[in-house]
Amino acid sequence: MTANTEIHGILAYPVTPFTADQQIDTGKLAALVERLVASGAHGIVPLGSTGESAYLTEAEFDAVIDTTIEVVDRRVPVIIGASDLTTANTIRRAQYAERAGADAVMVLPISYWKLSEREIAQHYAAIGAAIGIPIMVYNNPATSGIDMRPELLVQMFKDIDNVTMVKESTGDLSRMHRIAELSGGQLPFYNGNNPLALKAFNAGAKGWCTAAPNLRPQPCLDLYDAVRAGDSARAESLYEELRPLLEFIVAGGLPTTIKGGLELLGQGVGVPRLPLLPLDDAGREELRRLLAVS
Repeated sequence: MTANTEIHGILAYPVTPFTADQQIDTGKLAALVERLVASGAHGIVPLGSTGESAYLTEAEFDAVIDTTIEVVDRRVPVIIGASDLTTANTIRRAQYAERAGADAVMVLPISYWKLSEREIAQHYAAIGAAIGIPIMVYNNPATSGIDMRPELLVQMFKDIDNVTMVKESTGDLSRMHRIAELSGGQLPFYNGNNPLALKAFNAGAKGWCTAAPNLRPQPCLDLYDAVRAGDSARAESLYEELRPLLEFIVAGGLPTTIKGGLELLGQGVGVPRLPLLPLDDAGREELRRLLAVS
């Protein structure tokens, strides 16, 4: 386990770099993860939507895990996105992450068929029985097509030993209040909706899962520090500074916008994998303005 296994604060999502011939660029991944840790991120979360996990082979998936955990070297917690269409392969990914030294896994229920709550609960129960590290249940209906009610999330927290936290990405602040109410404040929740960052912290979110630190790490960290210090005026000012960028990266698709931004910052990591496309010219110019680069 890491020296500080409390999962809190700014949880940074690295993109997955590719070479010109669309192979995983582990050297650039290592450099990106190192920059995120060195910048002060409180945790690293590879292989989520930002990391293009849906478009990776299993060998590539494992390579991202190995590279990330080696570079982080237990300085901060590593939470591996382990989601897949099948329970069996989600378990394979989660078990690989555990063996590699991950502190937790994050699981989004994704399926071709819309899953019932009974099927969702069984999916998480099977994963929980197969590993010994915590599970962050990830609710993001915009990408998965499955929306988990707070009642289901809290019930799984009660029923499955290593379901210990929730990433709530609907952008509905009332969900976070409901999770806190139903669990008596016992179920930690994390914000996964970038434009909701400040409101989510004010609602009691323990952390912010975000790709923004790839481009602007310090304002994200400063926002968290201001919230913790109770400095609402500074927190509001920092959020207003960040808000246009947060809205842009979400609207344009995180792998596309983050990779475009890194290129503009002189830290290029290749283009997204098809069917995703790089930013168009108008998008590049808008992002150039938001990042204030020439």
